[in-house]
Amino acid sequence: QGEKIRDLENSLGEYQHKLNSTEEMLQQELLKRSSLESQKLGLMEEVSCLKLKLENMEEKHIKRITEKIKDTTNSDLSSVSSGVDSGQQSPVLQENVKNSSIRKLWGKMKRTGVLSDDIEPTQFKRGGFRATAGPRLTRTLDSGRSSRAHTPFSKWTTEQVCGWLEDIGLGQYVSLARQWVDSGQTLLSATPQELEKEICIKHPLHRKKLQLSLRAFSYKTMEKSSELDHIWVTRWLDDVGLPQYKDQFYESKVDGRMLQYLTVNDLLFLKVTSQLHHLSIKCAIHVLHVNKFNPNCLRRRPGDENKTSPSEVVQWSNHRVMEWLRSVDLAEYAPNLRGSGVHGGLIILEPRFQSETLAMLLNIPPQKTLLRRHLATNFNSLVGPQAQQEKQEFANASGHAPLTTTAKVRPTKLGFTNFRQLRKLRVDESADYICPMDTGTPPALSGTPKRTYGSFRGISPNLARDSDRLEKVGSKN
Repeated sequence: QGEKIRDLENSLGEYQHKLNSTEEMLQQELLKRSSLESQKLGLMEEVSCLKLKLENMEEKHIKRITEKIKDTTNSDLSSVSSGVDSGQQSPVLQENVKNSSIRKLWGKMKRTGVLSDDIEPTQFKRGGFRATAGPRLTRTLDSGRSSRAHTPFSKWTTEQVCGWLEDIGLGQYVSLARQWVDSGQTLLSATPQELEKEICIKHPLHRKKLQLSLRAFSYKTMEKSSELDHIWVTRWLDDVGLPQYKDQFYESKVDGRMLQYLTVNDLLFLKVTSQLHHLSIKCAIHVLHVNKFNPNCLRRRPGDENKTSPSEVVQWSNHRVMEWLRSVDLAEYAPNLRGSGVHGGLIILEPRFQSETLAMLLNIPPQKTLLRRHLATNFNSLVGPQAQQEKQEFANASGHAPLTTTAKVRPTKLGFTNFRQLRKLRVDESADYICPMDTGTPPALSGTPKRTYGSFRGISPNLARDSDRLEKVGSKN
């Protein structure tokens, strides 16, 4: 029996050794995988930056061409008028000079490729021009706006409505809209079914964007969020650490106003299924609300690490959080935060986001207890005592489920009767907003938010209540 026990102990020791070696190999594979994913996200970020630079260069080029056209046309007209005053040119000669100068400018623009025949208001094409660039190249950037400024939308002409569609990024629908729209009233009185039938807006977020833009004409005060276009939103995704969704957001033309009215199902349509990423976008939109949709509210550059307060940390971008990790001697793990959705708003506002969550996202092995303890100490000092207490109380509450990186959000299943009722509702009545707005205020005018960072007990009045709501929508591990 003693020999059998020794044999069993030896076998057990061998199996334990194999198990440890297998765990080490698995950990190495996970680290390799995370490094490859971080490299992939870094390349995606570089590509997106190049795309944005290309778009900015296109806009600057269009502006320069427009200014050159204006200057040349003015100079030609002034020379013609001076010739008429001196009696040296006849009316026929004036017309010939005008036509020749216009033909000359048109030829220059053709040769430079600005008005190439292959640019059409089609859908967004990767590697090509922006979806809204084609129509805008054939007209000046401010054309029609002055005539629309003091005219009610219901009385706009067909061309004014089509120009407005191009301005808001829906230029691909202009050709069909020109055939159907008689005036602005046509769009104001149109139902979602008519929009889909007449101008083929089958994309649900394009339809929502159009409906929100039309509804904005009934407001006496312009929403601050309406000043942020869909190109700014792609840069904002970089700041909040979610660059992997830029293509979906860009193709759906999600702008600042749509962020304000973004719902859980909208995010699922944009292929954002991670519960952590839902919470990241929720907290980032909350920061925008509090800062009245100031486009420069997020802080990207590092400052004095010894003089940080939670009210400053809540405005940190994803890159700024990575800089903080480098300052606390965790530089080797900082690249793992690319594409994680971790930013200052998520760290401060989400009560379930704790140091263990950050350690998990950084891929710090559980065996490295000293390193995790070092991270926890610096994390608690970063968020401050009040937020730390709120997080601890939330963790100690009954029914608390820790935040994981694998939890998914699933859409709610509607019955047939609920679906029929849903089709009758307007765009804002059936909304399960990702970041609910204050009730009792006029349609979420973002210039007067009531939420502040003042006390951490009420730092996120809607976020604290709605973190469980995402689970009810259908989060599953």
